[in-house]
Amino acid sequence: MSLLDNINEWIYSRFKIKDLLTSIVKHPAPDYAVTNPLYCLGGTAFLCFLILVGTGIFLAMYYKPTPLEAYKSVEHIMTVVPMGSLIRSIHHWAANMMIAAVMLHMMRIYFMGAYKKPRELNWVVGVTLLLITTTFGFSGYLLPWDQLAFWATKIGTGIAGSIPIMGQYISLLLVGGTDIGAETMTRFFAIHVMVLPLTTAILLVLHFAMVRIQGISGRL
Repeated sequence: MSLLDNINEWIYSRFKIKDLLTSIVKHPAPDYAVTNPLYCLGGTAFLCFLILVGTGIFLAMYYKPTPLEAYKSVEHIMTVVPMGSLIRSIHHWAANMMIAAVMLHMMRIYFMGAYKKPRELNWVVGVTLLLITTTFGFSGYLLPWDQLAFWATKIGTGIAGSIPIMGQYISLLLVGGTDIGAETMTRFFAIHVMVLPLTTAILLVLHFAMVRIQGISGRL
């Protein structure tokens, strides 16, 4: 018996992970969900999320979230770090693809009526994940700290500040002051790499659990 077999046997004898996952993994999907690409959009978004986590961890090892060093660190990643340009490009396109996949997934759910009873709570979770996904893109847009990122964030926080009653408080929470600066970057970086990924992971577990319990919604 090889070393890998011994490790697998040691883990299995203590946690029974294989038995626990068997009932979840061996759960056939309906034929219409297998052959129709519209039913693959949720899985596509999840795959993009996993890619973003992996590439994001790599980028965070070299990125410096300060106004003086942010742009230089991104430039260093693109020009000096081995495969840095490729990994940053993958991160960029995976983010765009995730936003598109989540939006198309929600459109499919809506137009096929899959948000109706008993899936109302799952619809709420899905809408929340859509908002979080767009916030991912918005918070990550500032991090390169170039002119495009600065003015895009300026416009975005201005729109948030125009919300009746709560707008000024939301703007203050995001910006951290009267104008975009070091405090804004710190907050956006923390939101982007800690708050949003953790929240997304929790909601995805809840989302997948409800899909597993309720099944994939049928066609109209």
